[in-house]
Amino acid sequence: MKVELVSKLKDIDRSQWNKLNLFNHPFTSFDFLNSLELSGSVSSKTGWHPKHIIVKDTNNKIIGACPNFLKMHSYGEYIFDHAWANAFENAGGQYYPKLISAIPFTPATGPRILIDPNHPKNEEIFELIINTFEAIVQKNNLSSAHINFITEDLNSKLNKNNWIQRKGIQFHWHNKNYNTFDEFLSTLKSSKRKSIKKERRSINEHNLIIQKITGDQLNIEMWNAFYEFYLTTIDKKWGGAYLTRDFFHLINSTMKDKILLIIAKQNQKIIAGALNFIGENTLYGRNWGAIVDIPFLHFELCYYQAIEYAIDHKITTVEAGAQGNHKIQRGYLASVTYSRHYIQNKSFSDAIKRFVQLEEKQVDKQIEFVNQQNSPYSLN
Repeated sequence: MKVELVSKLKDIDRSQWNKLNLFNHPFTSFDFLNSLELSGSVSSKTGWHPKHIIVKDTNNKIIGACPNFLKMHSYGEYIFDHAWANAFENAGGQYYPKLISAIPFTPATGPRILIDPNHPKNEEIFELIINTFEAIVQKNNLSSAHINFITEDLNSKLNKNNWIQRKGIQFHWHNKNYNTFDEFLSTLKSSKRKSIKKERRSINEHNLIIQKITGDQLNIEMWNAFYEFYLTTIDKKWGGAYLTRDFFHLINSTMKDKILLIIAKQNQKIIAGALNFIGENTLYGRNWGAIVDIPFLHFELCYYQAIEYAIDHKITTVEAGAQGNHKIQRGYLASVTYSRHYIQNKSFSDAIKRFVQLEEKQVDKQIEFVNQQNSPYSLN
């Protein structure tokens, strides 16, 4: 086996990469990651230097892969370590650049280390990739390496390695084999059910046509409109427009069957949209925006329409991105997320361990409070 660091995904064989993406996860697909790079959304100019870890056998076949970046900042990650960086630099260290395996601008749990499970040396491939992370940090005197939004399986495997676990919280909706949206509503507490019905009635007063678009129904007009919505949302939040217009055009041409775009029209004009990606059993809500200010439109497009789609297509989970306690009253429950962190400096590593242990207690308490004491669901 040999290891390579690849700075351009387009230099990798697409089919070999995708064969390792076992569950066709949209965000670890070759097309999604390559679209980020080709569009300039991910580049040295934006502070994301691709350093993808590739493992090959003696026949030059890819048998292991890991999306990986050298980062010059901590933006676009959604696992917040700015305080870690400040502490390390106040103590005289240099936190950046750091190494990170993550899906840029995408706070969604999924595979990070891609390996053929049927390969006779899959455990050795895994250890080789983890050792490569640590070797890069040590040889280049980097502060740290990070793997964000990992699966429970990968989190469990990293227990035996010198990687610190960090827990986080997201809010996900779970499909209990509902046949209709009304059946889902019937499981909520009366106050929550009435509130959702009121919000949806309010939407009906604005002469809107709402459509769920996927596959060949997607077109350039929709994407150009959606890009303007995306910029409008960014401006309101004082954030950075990470994604370029070309990114949306590229994913439309390469993975349109994995995309659900929910749009709202008023007087034949597209005035709002919510972008989702379709996984094997999960619908991933990503970006949204509008050029008309209509109360509750965000909830309608991002939550209720996504839930309807999940029910109609027997999708088990809807993940609507990071943060958002307002999701709870709309049927979303708290779920734990995991990340792992390799810190080279022992004193700093020990300090981070103490921090995440205290943080984890608060995370566990919050999840218990949301899902038991503050659950939106009726006990009946």
